[in-house]
Amino acid sequence: MQKENRHILSVLVENSAGVLSQVSRMFSRKGYNIDSLAVGTTEDPTISRMTILVNEDEEQIEQIASQLAKLLPVISVKLLSPESSVQREMILVKVKAASREARDEIIQIASIFREKIIDVGMEALTLEVTGDHDKAEALLKLLESFGILELVRTGAVALERCKTTIYEV
Repeated sequence: MQKENRHILSVLVENSAGVLSQVSRMFSRKGYNIDSLAVGTTEDPTISRMTILVNEDEEQIEQIASQLAKLLPVISVKLLSPESSVQREMILVKVKAASREARDEIIQIASIFREKIIDVGMEALTLEVTGDHDKAEALLKLLESFGILELVRTGAVALERCKTTIYEV
């Protein structure tokens, strides 16, 4: 995915049956691809937040935002820039670790990246990776040499930054 065309839409919707289907149908009808989609309730249980990652140019993003805003269950649509938002993704990755040396090296890499090992077997380790896209990609690139057996990603979640952000962890 070309990083310069990555855009994150934060969409507040009514928390009701069929909303996800309506949103995904709109993308399908217009011929846009969703690179990642994460949905969950907000602090208000009647409202859900959809974080949608798309790889389109500026003009297409404007069209997508406009089309989303027209859907009945949509409350608001915000385009989040990397500068104005905090973004995270979680990945579970099972890595081949057939030897003690491989396990030790994977554990060391996980420690450097401050990630958790959540399952240990005789031939594999499973890591929980949480962070921004670039950090996750860097770690996965290192783990590829061991052999990635399985991988699942949540997709990006994002929130607008506080108006007076002092420090990001």
